[in-house]
Amino acid sequence: MHTRFQPPRAGQAGLVLLAALATLAGCGADDDAVQPAQLSPARPAAFSGTCDTMQARLAGLADTTITAAQDIAAGTLTVGGQPVPAHCRVTGRMLERTSAVDGNSYAIGFEMRLPLAWNGRFFHQGNGGIDGSVVPATGSSGGGPLTHALHQGFAVLSSDAGHAGALGPTFGIDPQARLDYGYQAAIKLTPMAKSLIGTAYGRGPDRSYFGGCSNGGRHVFNAFTRMPEQYDGYLAGAPGFNLPKAAVANIFGAQRYASVATNPADLSTGFTAAERATVAAAVLARCDALDGATDGLVQDVQACQAAFTLAADVPTCSGDRDGSCLSAAQKTAIAPIFSGAVTGSGAPVYTRFPFDAGIGAGGIAFWEFTAPVALDSGAVGFIFGVPPQDPATFNGPAWSLAADIGQLVTSINASSATYTESAMQFMTPPNPTKLAAVRDRGAKILVYHGVSDAIFSAKDSMAWMRGVAAEHADAAAFARLFLVPGMGHCSGGPATDQFDALGALVAWVEHGQAPTQLLASARGAGNPGGVNAEVPAGWAANRSRPLCPYPQVARYSGSGSLDAASSFACRP
Repeated sequence: MHTRFQPPRAGQAGLVLLAALATLAGCGADDDAVQPAQLSPARPAAFSGTCDTMQARLAGLADTTITAAQDIAAGTLTVGGQPVPAHCRVTGRMLERTSAVDGNSYAIGFEMRLPLAWNGRFFHQGNGGIDGSVVPATGSSGGGPLTHALHQGFAVLSSDAGHAGALGPTFGIDPQARLDYGYQAAIKLTPMAKSLIGTAYGRGPDRSYFGGCSNGGRHVFNAFTRMPEQYDGYLAGAPGFNLPKAAVANIFGAQRYASVATNPADLSTGFTAAERATVAAAVLARCDALDGATDGLVQDVQACQAAFTLAADVPTCSGDRDGSCLSAAQKTAIAPIFSGAVTGSGAPVYTRFPFDAGIGAGGIAFWEFTAPVALDSGAVGFIFGVPPQDPATFNGPAWSLAADIGQLVTSINASSATYTESAMQFMTPPNPTKLAAVRDRGAKILVYHGVSDAIFSAKDSMAWMRGVAAEHADAAAFARLFLVPGMGHCSGGPATDQFDALGALVAWVEHGQAPTQLLASARGAGNPGGVNAEVPAGWAANRSRPLCPYPQVARYSGSGSLDAASSFACRP
């Protein structure tokens, strides 16, 4: 049950929440915290030997076939208009097998990029979606990055998580492929990658990092809960650590949109771009000034959720829908998507989604209207559900729009003799708020999440952070969450979405410099990392903002340019 209450004054919500976190921390189960170690900085080293001999030198790696080793010249890759230094690209596969269940061939495909001038660090890159592709091992974070791990001199690993993309979601019919995708591929790859690095440089990495966004962020959460001894820093963007629940919730949303769509074949006609822009404007009208500045950004996320309601703050159409209002039927259909998906009996499926100015952004449409029927249907049907669907008869759109949400929830929690772990076991991190093993060895966790993310709710990350604070009196000493107002899924939206979270994490892990903010900028015209078309016309092309550690809020200091981070400070 959700109780309505009077909207707090600007700043009050942050103070209340900060006090709540302090109270939770004070009664945490882990009050007798040890003093964590301060990890030493990584030491640079040069590549040992030549790249063209690496294939032969790596012949002894257990359960691994090296398929190629190739010199990549400086400038072949670029980031933010800057050349990526020369490196050796090694490709291979691990644990090749033929499935006894579906008859398909499987292996864990990977590539490692090894800088000739190495900074002594390893970056394990978690990839997005349902994996299945070995994307370039660069280690990016933040929208339109100006740098990334490879550019900074890390040895970087990328993998397909144990299955080929040509199979699509039907790889989930194979039980082992499910487990590899969920968490086991990363566990198997880690010692191999460190051994490979040892061959390349004559020693292993001094410091190891695991990073990724979306499903990659989910991989990060599994890494710090399942193998905390292996990594020193964890960088999770938009972490889908409850991905099976989020997928079911997205199907729930599709069914709600279908109920008010004027064209049953096009879910976006249930909530058009013009109507989403109207809701975004209403959110800004109610919430923009809560942080002290009317600037097109809702920094005080908590206060906004208390202040804004779809029913009262968005005009109700008195006649035909024309984009300037929502019909009563639309409000009835759409409100439960934000208040949190439920089963037919009212049991919660997934968390709430916050209202934010980014709801009008173009990228939202894919996640709201296409992904549920094109992606989530296959994921729930073949990868997460027990038993999986029959690919010979499966029709994703029809199946998802007709599915019983309660039955989908049952399926993602089910197991069998063939599928021995449910999706909620193999996909999600065990005990994600109990992090003494991470803390005690001096490791750090940095999470960022767009408030307008339409597939993985920022409120899920906020709840996780509160849970960490409840469990550990010293939570802020090793784990911090940074919300990105206006940003959609991993990047984009009317937001300052360009930032170097990896650099901040390295400074924290290796030099004890806890991040009190991340400096972020918009990607307007001329941005070297790529232009974000969602940057509002009234903003400076390089508008900057501090991203603040939750629950702090970037509040206007009362003077100075609204386009400059220096005019804002992180406060309760």
